[in-house]
Amino acid sequence: MTKDKALEDLFLAQKPHFSDNADFMAALTKRLDAVEYLKQHQEATIRRYKMLMVATFVVGVISGAVAIGFVLSTPIDEPLFSFETQTGVLLWFAQNSRWIAATALSLLMTVGIVTIISNVQDILRMCKAQRSLSLTATL
Repeated sequence: MTKDKALEDLFLAQKPHFSDNADFMAALTKRLDAVEYLKQHQEATIRRYKMLMVATFVVGVISGAVAIGFVLSTPIDEPLFSFETQTGVLLWFAQNSRWIAATALSLLMTVGIVTIISNVQDILRMCKAQRSLSLTATL
C-alpha cells in the first residue's frame, strides 16, 4: 500500500513540460515507430502461428488416418507385433497389441487436440491484445 502511495506521489510530483522544438517531435516519432514495429512483429507472429496450426492439423489428420488404417488393415488374429518369446508380460503385450495400439493412438490424438485448442486460445488472446494495443496507439 505504501508503494502505491509512493508511486502516486511520484507521478503527481512530475510536471512534464512540452516545447515546440524538434527534439520532442523526433522523440515522439521514434516512439510511434517503435509501436508500429511491435505491432507488425506481433501480426507476423500471429500469421506464423496460424499457418503452423493449419500445418499441424493437416499432419495430425493424415498421420492419424494412416495409423488407424494400418491397425484396421492387419488381420484380427495376428498381433501387430510379437517378441518371439513366451514370457508372461511380453506375451500379454503381443496378444493385446491391437488394444494397446488403439489406446495409444487415442491418447496421442487427444493430447494433440488439447494442444491445438490451447494454441488457438493463445492466438486469440494475442489477437485481442494486438487490437487493444492498436486502439491505444491510435488514441
